[in-house]
Amino acid sequence: MTFKEKEKKIDEILSRGIIVEILPSKEEFRKALLEKKLTFYIGADPTGDSLHLSHAKNFLLLEEFRQLGHNVNVLFGDFTACIGDPSDRESSRTMLTREKARENASSWVNQISRIINFDDPKNPAHVRYNSEWIDQLTPLKMVDLFTHTTVQQLIERDMFQRRLEASKPIYLNEFVYPMFQGYDSVAMDVDVELCGTDQIFNALMGRSLVRDFNNKEKFVVAVNLMANPVTGELMSKSNGTGVFLKSGAVDMFGQLMQQPDEMIEIILVNNTRISLEKIKELDIPNQPLEAKMFMAYEVTKIFHGEDAANNAKETFVSTFSKRKFPENAPIVNTESETIGILDLVCKCMPNESKSNARRLISQSSVSINNEKHNELDEIIVIPSDGFLEVKIGKRGFYRVQQ
Repeated sequence: MTFKEKEKKIDEILSRGIIVEILPSKEEFRKALLEKKLTFYIGADPTGDSLHLSHAKNFLLLEEFRQLGHNVNVLFGDFTACIGDPSDRESSRTMLTREKARENASSWVNQISRIINFDDPKNPAHVRYNSEWIDQLTPLKMVDLFTHTTVQQLIERDMFQRRLEASKPIYLNEFVYPMFQGYDSVAMDVDVELCGTDQIFNALMGRSLVRDFNNKEKFVVAVNLMANPVTGELMSKSNGTGVFLKSGAVDMFGQLMQQPDEMIEIILVNNTRISLEKIKELDIPNQPLEAKMFMAYEVTKIFHGEDAANNAKETFVSTFSKRKFPENAPIVNTESETIGILDLVCKCMPNESKSNARRLISQSSVSINNEKHNELDEIIVIPSDGFLEVKIGKRGFYRVQQ
């Protein structure tokens, strides 16, 4: 890549609208990108088993910096996940075990390996775990780490102030969380941290610690959180909302088509590299359905490939536009002649809780052979040959047999 090509690519990245704040300044960051090889990192506490598109946006951006020749790290907080990040939380988080955090992290690596190259022979992305260095902190070293900030600085955080006003507890593990996360930057000796705008406080703590321990400056590059511009709702692994990377191509396409119209441009800008000019030409306000189909196809193609995206589009059109029950719906065996409807839903959707299964039934979200069933105590008779066509929610289709 020539200098001019590199300069053009950097300017495209910085002006696309994904990055919303750069500290200490955009100009200094651009200059550093052009002049030397930087070490980047994105950190995440693996608190769930599936990432969504707002996470994917960050990894797509990290991959662009890797392709420019910079060193990139994907850090999983298998230690900090066991504490619980208090950022923007009105109450304390549930603490994870180290084993569960590692299990979730393994799932995340599989999901993001579709969009970030961990196998490049010359400059691969690196997976790191912060237990590697935090486990090595002796009590004396930990006390030394804590001397690099003050109680006043930590208590200024908005969420702590809100909890104090509401007489809600602030646990000591949450209070010192920013110190441990900030120490990640020191241990990896990074030049740049990519983070969401909700993580700026923690990233700035890392910037301060890098200055104290490593005697250099760290850039903080904050990206947007892909909020719905009408409702303000965020994609969230905690709340189960959004478009999830763990989904198969058909489910992902359906989740994308289910997004409100106001999210079309946001997803195209953040989760594809379709030019801003092309996005404008889609005329989204006047042709939202066509634009949404385009968006769903392009994003599904990135994560599952062109063939799978084409199949997902065809399935969506035939199933939802033509109201046709999909022929490739998964087969579920009951191994009995009758089954309670609650057990039936749980068999079809083994990852759903019983409480959610009850909710789906009560809300008339379960149809059998095109008839709605909403009685929780109903017993369903399974035919001795053939299938029941079971539809659960908007996108769950199953062929049920004995």
